[in-house]
Amino acid sequence: MRDFIKVMKAVSDPNRVKILKMLQRKVMCVCEIQEALKISQPSVSKHLKILEDAGLVESKKDGMWVNYSLSDGKDSPYVSITLKNLKGWLEDDPEIRALSERIKTIDREQICKR
Repeated sequence: MRDFIKVMKAVSDPNRVKILKMLQRKVMCVCEIQEALKISQPSVSKHLKILEDAGLVESKKDGMWVNYSLSDGKDSPYVSITLKNLKGWLEDDPEIRALSERIKTIDREQICKR
């Protein structure tokens, strides 16, 4: 039951759901997620840690960036089913649609120069 609760708690926050929806579309670093959501870097990092601890997200170091992507869900049926279902959920939500359009214009090279 512990794994189930961890996954459910991870997806109980609107910003974490937004992160998952963005990661469905592309691999992103913290600065890109921060730019898209307009929240602080520590907040993004905290959300990613919760998602990673639940098994929903994985990270991989790539030069100066740490790239985040959705996990494959193979280690947990709760993660697998949640990620599978999330693909179809909220696609018609105006906020998610706007976010999907916004991430197309975010350039990590430009953001990290600031």
